[in-house]
Amino acid sequence: MILVKDMHQKFLHDLKNIYQTDEISAIFYHLTTFFDQISRVDVSLNPTIQINENQYMQYLSQLRRNMPLQHITGVKEFYNLTFRVNKNTLIPRPETEELVEWIIADNKQKNNIRIIDIGTGSGVIAISLAKQLNANITAIDISEKALQIAKSNAIINSVKVTFKMMDILHESNATEGFDIVVSNPPYVLPSEKELMHKNVLNFDPEIALFVPQNTPLIFYKRIIEINLNNTKKNNIVYFEFNENLKEELKTLLHLYHLNNYQFKKDIFGKWRMLKIKF
Repeated sequence: MILVKDMHQKFLHDLKNIYQTDEISAIFYHLTTFFDQISRVDVSLNPTIQINENQYMQYLSQLRRNMPLQHITGVKEFYNLTFRVNKNTLIPRPETEELVEWIIADNKQKNNIRIIDIGTGSGVIAISLAKQLNANITAIDISEKALQIAKSNAIINSVKVTFKMMDILHESNATEGFDIVVSNPPYVLPSEKELMHKNVLNFDPEIALFVPQNTPLIFYKRIIEINLNNTKKNNIVYFEFNENLKEELKTLLHLYHLNNYQFKKDIFGKWRMLKIKF
């Protein structure tokens, strides 16, 4: 056993070349709260609290290897819900919460709408929408292991979502009959690898991150093409996209004569979301 304040100092020392001091403290107290129900306030009131030294040295070793905190705890909060995550799924990002919020704001007054989430991963978009909207929701992904996590997340959050394993690049009518199509597909270019933090690059599944350098819009193009054949009139597609590809996306929209669209910035002022009315 070890005093919690001493282990905190050990974290600060060993992780100083990876994270800022305040980030290290936040990570440390997240771990103490998650695993031992010991908050930062508890430590302030009683600095002699003891914790399992071997267990926390294991966490520290994982963090030194750039393992994301969420992979250590196995969970991530998203849109006020708790989701299981692991090496087979992306860790959901706050920008994606904004996409979910946009969809909810546009559709909260509608009833019995049909939604398909393409590339669902851990299921955060589909499940969050199922919690907030009167909707029949289907979620698809190419990864069976990701779908297993997504299915468990639907159970954890007490919602009904239909999950299907599907490769959108080889489907011709996946969006047929749906009122809303939403996708946060792979969009990171191989040339952007050097800009990425190691806890993303080394631990998030590559299949969910990267697209070919010469065809960065491969998923957007395919989803648009499929949806052009959707017999459901006036349906809407929502995308999250790479902030550096806005102009290329605009060119793609014009190529398909799609003029009723809206780009939206995220909280960081980056172009990140797109809504297309068909």
